[in-house]
Amino acid sequence: MPLVAHSALPSFGRLADEGEEILAQQRANQQDIRELHIGLLNMMPDAALGATERQFMRLIGSSNRIAQFYFHPFSVDGIERGAEAQDYVASYYECFADIRRDGLDALIITGANISNPDFTQEPFWEPLREVVEWASENVTTTLFACLAAHATMRMKYGIVRQRLTEKVWGVFPHRVVSRRHPLVRNINTRFDVPHSRWNEVTREQLDEAGLITLVESAEVGPHIAVSPDGFRQVFFQGHPEYDTDSLLKEYKREVLRYVRGERDDYPPLVHNYFSEPAQALLYEFKNRAMAARAHGRLQTDFPEAAVRQLLDNTWTDTAKAIFNNWLGLMYQITSSERARPFMAGVDPNDPLRGL
Repeated sequence: MPLVAHSALPSFGRLADEGEEILAQQRANQQDIRELHIGLLNMMPDAALGATERQFMRLIGSSNRIAQFYFHPFSVDGIERGAEAQDYVASYYECFADIRRDGLDALIITGANISNPDFTQEPFWEPLREVVEWASENVTTTLFACLAAHATMRMKYGIVRQRLTEKVWGVFPHRVVSRRHPLVRNINTRFDVPHSRWNEVTREQLDEAGLITLVESAEVGPHIAVSPDGFRQVFFQGHPEYDTDSLLKEYKREVLRYVRGERDDYPPLVHNYFSEPAQALLYEFKNRAMAARAHGRLQTDFPEAAVRQLLDNTWTDTAKAIFNNWLGLMYQITSSERARPFMAGVDPNDPLRGL
């Protein structure tokens, strides 16, 4: 499923330079292959805006080759952005009014940074609700990541997420618990998933609301759940889209906050992520940084490049397999008319029947 470079979005060129297969619009027009339209409501903060695009674009573009994918990023009001990010969104993102008019076959909604513990008070809450309600009726399937999953569970099912005493931060083993579901068919039954969150929804909450848990961890709880119909809404509590070094960048950010005096405690190591040689480099820097801070100096030579070479990725292959299943299932039931969510004969309340 090659991505089609149908706009000037810089991520198309960046991914092509990285070796991803990106199909030029002219070549796509010469192929007699069905096109599918995938939306990305990107609510991530400025620093992660482009990286989040590329993470999900890689997962889409690396699945099987039964269609051409048109990628439609957009945002909503209520997300605080600096001038550069505002210009980027204005230049390369579509507006929701056009998305709603033309339709989508599938939609991904990302997480977001919040300043209010009650995210229903965030400025983006009502614009997000509008997108979710539209997608519930007009999009074949929507995938909700991280905060978007928690927010939609609150909107649609009354599930109130719970604040944790410690951040779930690391790479954790997971197990498929609903092996007959086609979304997790023919994938590893045990695999790792990165997590980075201060809140959770529990298996008990999902069960009570009628959602179906597909993948969970004994350590950090559910990762993948789906709506009662089995497919219209797919929820990710973890971050399978993360790059190999995404957690390293988060850790570096927190370490430098300590160095600058913006946090009192030195951040703990990310769980199950750094190899022993990487930990040795990070402990060495910690000792130097703490000594420097005690003497009023800044230690900023964080060994990011050296640590990056020592990282392993234990989640992306399974993430690609799950995306392959998700998009393949969508392909089998979505209408060839972009504005209609299902082909004739598909029951919206049981869309995967017979698959």
